[in-house]
Amino acid sequence: MNTDPIADMLTRIRNANMVTLPEVSMPSSKLKVALAKLLKEEGYIVDYKETVEGVFKTLTITLKYDENNKPVITNLRRVSRPGLRTYHKAKNLQQVFGGMGIAVISTSKGLLTDRKARKENLGGEVLCQVW
Repeated sequence: MNTDPIADMLTRIRNANMVTLPEVSMPSSKLKVALAKLLKEEGYIVDYKETVEGVFKTLTITLKYDENNKPVITNLRRVSRPGLRTYHKAKNLQQVFGGMGIAVISTSKGLLTDRKARKENLGGEVLCQVW
């Protein structure tokens, strides 16, 4: 049993990036699939797929590297944790590295980047930052 599955997902991606693995697998959930979809839309990963092995679902993320084999994702940071939830209104959402990175916000309309959340004037829980 994992108490913080999002932190586990981010750690698996971070560790796979450090050793330049082509892909990383983890247990799947709706939130993890939505986060992987958002990372793909923003260009941080190549692709993701969800497979079923018996009763368990597995999420496999194909990581993205540049021509020098450097990872596109330089860092991932968990902001809101189970012990300390972090919520912000749309006007209080800060840019990540001056707009070079993204913050993933859990809103009433699903997971959004900080730019889309500000544009739609939606606040919510700041799950993580990616740059």
